[in-house]
Amino acid sequence: MNMAQNIAAGLDRILTMEVVRVTERAAVAAARLRGRGDEKAADQVAVDAMRQELNRLAIKGTVVIGEGERDEAPMLYIGEEVGTGKGPAVDIALDPLEGTTICAKNLPNALAVIAIAEKGSLLFAPDVYMDKIAIGPGYAEGIIDIDAPPAENIANLAKAKGVAVSDITACILDRPRHAKLIDAVRATGAAIRLIGDGDVAGVIHTTDPEETGIDIYLGTGGAPEGVLAAAALRCTGGQMQGRLILDTPEKAARAAKMGISDPKRVYRAQDMARGDVLFAATGVTDGNLLDGVRFGRTFITTHTIVLRSSSRTVREIKARHQDLEKF
Repeated sequence: MNMAQNIAAGLDRILTMEVVRVTERAAVAAARLRGRGDEKAADQVAVDAMRQELNRLAIKGTVVIGEGERDEAPMLYIGEEVGTGKGPAVDIALDPLEGTTICAKNLPNALAVIAIAEKGSLLFAPDVYMDKIAIGPGYAEGIIDIDAPPAENIANLAKAKGVAVSDITACILDRPRHAKLIDAVRATGAAIRLIGDGDVAGVIHTTDPEETGIDIYLGTGGAPEGVLAAAALRCTGGQMQGRLILDTPEKAARAAKMGISDPKRVYRAQDMARGDVLFAATGVTDGNLLDGVRFGRTFITTHTIVLRSSSRTVREIKARHQDLEKF
């Protein structure tokens, strides 16, 4: 067995199920503050819970997508080492509470999210905007193009799916910067689902259109969230393209410092998350794909999906936790 096989075996044996506990703990912590109107408090408890659980994993983990750079985040910052230090060396991308505003308002689709990959496999992305386009699995490569007009991408997707353009639904972040994009999509006759926050969830929803009603994701959102979404698509066979928006000298300099030599490069999902990838997400609030945390008098229930790229395995785990002390 070569080194790569050893690492992959280690990911499979140690992490495929263990990683569930990481997102479960963060989701439960955040869910206790659903609807309280305090984004910072909800995010902080999720960070604390995720970090505590990560440090129990038998890994040599490095956070490559996290809460920010070291001088702006006290924990789970970019470059932080996590885990016991015994086990495979891995890159980690995480968002302990994806959708802080969503959680604070108790709106749909807040998640606790993590991706784990072999060392050196995840894109070291600066905290800038990224232009994105994504679809789910089952389509030939090349039917979407980030440089093509929205009408062309939607028409190509409809043709590949064997439906009318009017049967396609696009997911777009509800932001003023997307006004022209929204007009262009509506002009095709396609439907739009506008979301207020949470573009990791928005991209993930393309992986199961029959369940979520979302066929394509379009628009700009955070680059770190783009890497997390790419990890999920790698595990399901979906397609994604992204380009960093480096529209100031300061952003370009930060990207260069992180090893990005071509500021205009179009990244595919497999460029942002290479090799063997594990992805897990636990619902904090109810959503299209996952139920939120439920608090019973004597138990807590969680709903998680765990994905693995090498096997294309999708595990859906609905857990009933009766040992409340662990939370």
